[in-house]
Amino acid sequence: MAGYDEYAAAVRQLSARIREGERGAVAEAERRRTLHAGVTQLGQRLAAQEQRLAQLAATAGLPAVPDPAPGPGSAPGVGTAPGSAPGSAVPPGSAVSPGSATGTGAVAGTGVAGGSGVDGDPAVVLAEAGRLVDEVDRLGQQAEALAQRPALLPTWSPTARAVAVYVGCAAVGALVMLLLVVANGIGVVDGITLGALTCAGLPLISFVAGWLILGRWGRPALATTDPPRYAPLGFFICAVAVPLAYCVTLLVFRLVR
Repeated sequence: MAGYDEYAAAVRQLSARIREGERGAVAEAERRRTLHAGVTQLGQRLAAQEQRLAQLAATAGLPAVPDPAPGPGSAPGVGTAPGSAPGSAVPPGSAVSPGSATGTGAVAGTGVAGGSGVDGDPAVVLAEAGRLVDEVDRLGQQAEALAQRPALLPTWSPTARAVAVYVGCAAVGALVMLLLVVANGIGVVDGITLGALTCAGLPLISFVAGWLILGRWGRPALATTDPPRYAPLGFFICAVAVPLAYCVTLLVFRLVR
């Protein structure tokens, strides 16, 4: 019966190996399905990011972001298979083998499998790609928030910004007026021209300059409408500031004399 016992032991050992192989196959299939779902999700997120970037570029009047050229480590035809998810390297229905999933670093546009110190484990590469996509989302939100602010005095309120701009332009107009007063004193500019420029010309020029500055640099990059430029307030500031500066200048000259 020794031969029968050896045969029964061999059958039991073979049966155990078969069950172990079946369990391994089920685990491997589940791992591949998980990897495939992760690749598809990353591809969808990348497609959404690309679409949002195109919208932001169009709103801001910037050139569209070009499609990245395939890197040396990316697989041919990545994201181009018919019926595949946007940005996904694996067509729907196909299993994700360790060799193909390693290329998900190229799918995420990161090259994590080639030069970032990540080993060849597809799950590790996919996790690193997901982390980088999360970082891209965070940076994109920061950039969009900054694009909602104007380049000129971005932390100021619209009213304070307008007042600062008009006051600055009026101050420049007052300096020009001082030069005209000096020119009038030496006979280069006559009194009529000085009076006309002081009472009308320089205030109007200062107002128009402030209005244009607010329209050019006070407008956020992503604004869909023109920002408030407070024209009545600006005109009042410029119309009062320049003549007032002229009167103060005359008073100072009389006191000095």
